[in-house]
Order: sequence, then C-alpha cells, then structure tokens
Amino acid sequence: MKTVSGLAALLALAALALPSAARAADGKTESKIAVVAAENFYGDVARQIGGDRIAVTSIMNSPDQDPHLFETTPGIARQIARAQIAIVNGADYDPWMEKLLSAAPQPNRKVIVAAELVHRQTGDNPHLWYHPATMPAVAKAIAAALSAADAVHKNDYAARLATFLGSLKPLDDKIAAIRGKYAGTAVTASEPVFGYMAQALGLKMRNERFQLSIMNDTEPSARDVAAFEQDLKDHKVAVMFYNKQASDKVVQHLVALARAANIPVVGVTETAPPDLSYQDWMLGELNEAEKALAGRSS
Repeated sequence: MKTVSGLAALLALAALALPSAARAADGKTESKIAVVAAENFYGDVARQIGGDRIAVTSIMNSPDQDPHLFETTPGIARQIARAQIAIVNGADYDPWMEKLLSAAPQPNRKVIVAAELVHRQTGDNPHLWYHPATMPAVAKAIAAALSAADAVHKNDYAARLATFLGSLKPLDDKIAAIRGKYAGTAVTASEPVFGYMAQALGLKMRNERFQLSIMNDTEPSARDVAAFEQDLKDHKVAVMFYNKQASDKVVQHLVALARAANIPVVGVTETAPPDLSYQDWMLGELNEAEKALAGRSS
C-alpha cells in the first residue's frame, strides 16, 4: 500500500481548493452533500438513506479487488478531500482512509466509524458488515449526519431510514430460520470474513488460528494446515466458507480438498457485487449458506 505522506500535500491543496459544496455552471451552489465511503456496502446504505440529496463515492467497490492489496491514488485523495461525510469501517481494516481524512481536515466534516458504533477495536474481527447489529447502527448515524448537514430535509432522511431498517427484516428472519435449524453445526473457513454472521447463525467455527494467519497475510503453521485438512477428510465440518477475493495456494488446496470430500463450499466476499444492494448481497450469501448446510454443494 502506498504511504499516506506522499499524498498529504495533494490532499491539503485539494481541501483548500474545494468549497464545502460544489458550484454549478450558473454559479448557484448545488445542494448535494458529498459522501465518501471506504467500502461500497457503506456507500450503498448512504445512498439508500440520502437519495438524490447526496453524491456518494465508494472507494473499494469491486468484488474482484483484494482488499489486502489496496493502494491509494491521487484520484482517491481528491475524492476524500471533498467529503463532507465520510464512512469508515475502522478496527484497523481501512487505516488508509482514516489517515487520508486526517491529512485533509474539514472543520464541518462528519466521520462515521462503524467499529466505534458497535464497540469493536483493533484486534477484533474487522469484517463488521457481517454482524447483524452493524448496518442498523451505521444507517442511523448516516441519517443523523445528513439531518445535521441538511436540516430542511431531515424528515426525508428519517423516512428513508425507517424504510431501510424495515428492509432488514427478511435478513433477520432468514438468520433466525437458519439458526433454528442448524445451530451447533460445525463449519470451517479460510478467513474470519463470515465470522460474525456464523456466530449469528449459531454455527460452531473451527480452525480459527488458520483463519487469522490467512487474514493477517502470515504463513499458517504446518500443524494448523494439517488440522484443517483432517477436519475436511474426516467430515468434522459441514461447510467450508472461503474468501473469494483473497485465495492463495494453501486456500485453493483446501477448497479442492473440501470439494473432493463432498463438503459444500461457500464463497463470500469483502466487497458487495456491482448493482446489488447490501440487503440483496447479504440475503444471497445467507441463501447459499442455507443451501450448503442442507448438504447441497455450491
């Protein structure tokens, strides 16, 4: 990842050059609020709350992009410098975003950190968007920030927030249904990406030391690899989850071993697929998990 210091001067200049609201060609001030989200699922929630009153930029927005290899660019620096509202995951998942925001301060900018809202910190599992409590908290914070920045339309934001919160019910219902049927089922994963959701589903996660090694880009021990392999060969787990965006040779080997043992494999991602809302993305992955838990290979 590129260092922040190389972009700090550009950010500072960009922040000075840009007013808090963009100027239209006729000289009138446009009313759209500039929102920048580090990850596209947070940007999607902001768009659902803000509607056409906001202009959203999501920095990490491709399911083909490995988040661990992400690099900042001058273009990203300029986008962040414009932000009136910024949404960050936190828990050391996207430290580049927090550093770049600090390098281009704006006195009236609101920074929403998901980790702070759900009381998580560095060292905790940073994949917070799979925790059922995260998005309601983030949505409420976004609505509050938009209402503070644009009080005239606060009722609109409140109405969209209510709609968004209501739209999460199918997810809650699906989680409850899967938990009711499969709680206590042993599963495994290549990384703790799906970890919070697995907990919500009542699943028993194995091979967690291996998962942390892969997430932290360190070599898993031979003992942990062997234990993972044995779980698959002996069918001690019903499903294997793996991160489709960061799959090295060791993980590919384990995915192949799971499939050879007829253990269903479910691919999950750290970024929402294009043109899918957060709700549809999560519901799709829950449906895949449910199918796999029923013993049908993916």
